[in-house]
Amino acid sequence: MRKIRFTNEEYYHIFNRGVDKREIFADQKDLARFFQSMSEFNTLTPTGGIYAASFHKNNPLRNSVSKSEKLVDFICYCLNPNHFHFMIKQIADRGIEKFMHRLGLGYSKYFNKKYERNGSLFQGPFKAVHINSDEYLLHLSAYINLNNKVHGPSGTFYKSSWEEYLKGAEKADGRFCEKEIIIGQFKNIDRYKNFAEESLGNIRERKELEKLLLE
Repeated sequence: MRKIRFTNEEYYHIFNRGVDKREIFADQKDLARFFQSMSEFNTLTPTGGIYAASFHKNNPLRNSVSKSEKLVDFICYCLNPNHFHFMIKQIADRGIEKFMHRLGLGYSKYFNKKYERNGSLFQGPFKAVHINSDEYLLHLSAYINLNNKVHGPSGTFYKSSWEEYLKGAEKADGRFCEKEIIIGQFKNIDRYKNFAEESLGNIRERKELEKLLLE
């Protein structure tokens, strides 16, 4: 049984990795499928599934669900070859549980069918940590946004919210994250960029912090 109890309007670090540390994204199409799922499954009204035609390379991200219809708000994310990290705020009752169940089940079915495999794709239930201070919130945002660099070279397949953060807080095409809680605490985006990169350097030096966040 999961020990943590999720509360609306609170922030959480959500993460998981492939069983036996295996890759969960084998190519760019897998990465695109997972990212699309992060939008499609984030709704109070269950979807009927995601059709393969929705993932053609020319198809834009569909992120038209209104805030009142969402289960969670994404603050930042990073998708690496064999694991992922989210910073999420729950905005609907049991929103995190419902969203992560749909995401894990839906993507696992897609991946197993594509690669003709059976069994679990992820290493057990997703992990969750309550973000209980502003300092933790800020440093964790840097850790997640730049997570592919935390581990050194991570191959071709990764995607994070870092590029979106560098655009600032303005509402722009392709907006996915609710970034204001982070970058609103800095005078400008360059200040946040400097903070995040400095924080990354500290994380690399402090292996005990990396272990705390990952294990």
